[in-house]
Amino acid sequence: MPAAQGLERQDSPAGAPLPPAAVWLDLLEPTPEEEHRVEQALGIGVPTREEMREIETSNRLYEEAGSLYLTTTVLARADSSRPESTQVTFILSGARLVTNRYVDLLPFRRFVAFAATHPGACSSAALLLTGLLEAIVNRLADVLEQVGADVDAVSLSVFPRDAGRRVRHDFQAELQEIGQNGDLISKTRESLVSLARLIAFLQQSGDSHLTPEARASLKAVQRDVAALCDHATFLVGKAQFLLDATLGLVTIDQNNILKIFSVVTVLMLPPSVIGAFYGMNFTYIPWLHEPWGVWAALAMMVVSALIPFVYFKRRGWL
Repeated sequence: MPAAQGLERQDSPAGAPLPPAAVWLDLLEPTPEEEHRVEQALGIGVPTREEMREIETSNRLYEEAGSLYLTTTVLARADSSRPESTQVTFILSGARLVTNRYVDLLPFRRFVAFAATHPGACSSAALLLTGLLEAIVNRLADVLEQVGADVDAVSLSVFPRDAGRRVRHDFQAELQEIGQNGDLISKTRESLVSLARLIAFLQQSGDSHLTPEARASLKAVQRDVAALCDHATFLVGKAQFLLDATLGLVTIDQNNILKIFSVVTVLMLPPSVIGAFYGMNFTYIPWLHEPWGVWAALAMMVVSALIPFVYFKRRGWL
């Protein structure tokens, strides 16, 4: 609820009436009893977790009995090894905002800490809504910034600045890093697109739902979302380029290995022919009974291997 110093948290025990001054009701992993309690107090219907996962716009963004129901997809656990997309529902009902979520999101914690010392951020339910949306967008911007730094690091690994230095690539690690960044960018874009749909729907709602200050803040958030969508598209293209380049390097490395085997096979073919000739069981073979015959045969093998090697070297094939 709003206080002189800012947003003040107050827990409501089970069975007790909701605080009349409460402007934000935050349902974090609510039980059916808690959902029913809010529904009875405000005369609204809180969407279930299954309903929040619907992707149709009509099931996510709608107005019913004077209340706005806004469900969006938000990136969660971006700093962990397994980021995921979760759904958050905002219900703007009169002078109160209800949020329904099943993950403790970092943007919510950051906004609560900010609003606790900024009374203007919690003076109305509409400003609380725009403030939470701005916190979510700021978090997505941080994620894209970190992903951009990771993609740049992979780019330096794939294309080192020192062209004369031979680099041993760990292709498996590079491909895994590119794949993880690509997945994180994909989930971030999904959240940004969902937020863009929410903001567009919210701006088209009646003037009674948003104050002029909230609408001005919402326009700024919309511009940030559009800019981040463009940046995410750029990162997707860069990650795809790095993926193609890394796979191309894998192909080049494999071709170099096959070329070595091919060259070795060609170099060893003439000595093999000479060795096979002198290994035949015939009585009359040149130099068979000479004491220097074995050395002459070995010399012929070495020379027959050196001749194609020198030829390939001069043609630039090696």
